[in-house]
Amino acid sequence: MTTTTTIITSEKISPKTGANISSFIKACGGGGEVPAKYDVEEFSADLIRSVLKVQHIHRGRVTCILTVKPCVLNAYNTFHGGAVGSVAEMVAIACARTVVKEDKELFLGELSISYLAAAVKHAEVIVDASVVRSGRNLTVVAIEFKLKDSERLTYLCRATFYNMPAASL
Repeated sequence: MTTTTTIITSEKISPKTGANISSFIKACGGGGEVPAKYDVEEFSADLIRSVLKVQHIHRGRVTCILTVKPCVLNAYNTFHGGAVGSVAEMVAIACARTVVKEDKELFLGELSISYLAAAVKHAEVIVDASVVRSGRNLTVVAIEFKLKDSERLTYLCRATFYNMPAASL
């Protein structure tokens, strides 16, 4: 099935600039339709889980090894920024769960990411998450991504969770 989309641009943007931007997005893999076999629930979570391997779990700390597989690369053959965010969220939730009781629901309020260096194809990355603060209503987790071979810091993340008490009916 092919769909055609009309691009609406502002009068302040020249048609040439609009065409260049559209071409750039298409060259990066955007603008196409998602094949039906990938347009299913839990696909992205399964994809992210496939690149992670848990190494250590302690109270307030979780460490994983991440392998930068071709399925999580961007157009520049480095670890995709969206995948960095997905991994950070997943590991931060796991880390927060080591200190927050199961009966409390976690709500991700903020996730900040600093992209310091790129992780290239097939690189192994140590993902280390630790609880910075955990109180009655709030849990903050810091996540570091370091290249395994050189220990070079590639990404720094901070996740803030709101601890929601279980509803009593």
